[in-house]
Amino acid sequence: MKLHPMWEGYPGLKDELTETLKKMEDVIRLKNKPVEQAIKETIHAGGKLLRPAYQLLFSQFGAENDRDKAIALAASIEMLHTATLIHDDIVDEANMRRGKKNIRGNFGNTVAVYAGDYLFVCCFKLLSNYSTSLKSLQTNSRSMEKILDGELGQMDDRYNYHLTVEEYLENISGKTAELFQLSCSIGAYESGTTERFAKKAGTIGLAIGMAFQIIDDILDYTKSSDEIGKPVLEDMRQGVYSLPLIYALQTDKKAELISYLDKKDKLTSEEIEKVRTLVAEAKGIEKAKGLAGKYTKKALNEINKLPDNPFGTKENLLSLTSLILEREN
Repeated sequence: MKLHPMWEGYPGLKDELTETLKKMEDVIRLKNKPVEQAIKETIHAGGKLLRPAYQLLFSQFGAENDRDKAIALAASIEMLHTATLIHDDIVDEANMRRGKKNIRGNFGNTVAVYAGDYLFVCCFKLLSNYSTSLKSLQTNSRSMEKILDGELGQMDDRYNYHLTVEEYLENISGKTAELFQLSCSIGAYESGTTERFAKKAGTIGLAIGMAFQIIDDILDYTKSSDEIGKPVLEDMRQGVYSLPLIYALQTDKKAELISYLDKKDKLTSEEIEKVRTLVAEAKGIEKAKGLAGKYTKKALNEINKLPDNPFGTKENLLSLTSLILEREN
């Protein structure tokens, strides 16, 4: 099983992530073999496995240190994440992800819907088999609710060029950051740490997730389609306005930007490039980088306060977080 090359610098974690993918494969068992194969291809489609990685790292802080359990729970996290991505692609009518045809593009909406639903089932199957407390199941349920709230908030705000920074942050805190929060907090709690420590782990995960999404949105304005593996500013054409644009709309470029945004999904490639230029000129990208930097600094500062352990977990967390929050693609 081939992992993203970023894990070469983390050999122990790389091995456990490989085991996480194996666990996911073991759980996926369907009578409909084409759908089963489609799901397996999706989980091997080149994702970085960041959320299970954070779950595995925070599971090293507790006294229990049951690696089989940690790997199973990491698999549940990634299955939940993959399910949300599949359903996102259905809603967005997208046929590509990470530069390749996705499950919707290969098999159509019907298979994609069932595949996403089945991964939710697999997620809860692993949780019910390996979680040691009702609290963990309740925490997962609350996180799923927050993720859905974030998605619904984003849907309600489509083509809203009056969207505020605060509303954007609320949407991404559910849509993206909540799953990072869950990964870190459940990893810690299920390994036997105190509730207080698990809550602190979740706070770190939330800051990481916020920075991660803001950076993702910045890359939409600074990179090419080939570099990011999807059409640039496709979200904007679909009415999903991110932080660089929101900042730019607060400047004297607002009227000109709105003249383009009013064209909605009829925007041409040339007009999209014009929007990118206007956002850059309005310092929207620069301001967004500033806020991403604040969340990154918060996460790294809190990680620095974590206790040392024999596994070098704190050092790995600092290194990994710096790597993904200073990324170029």
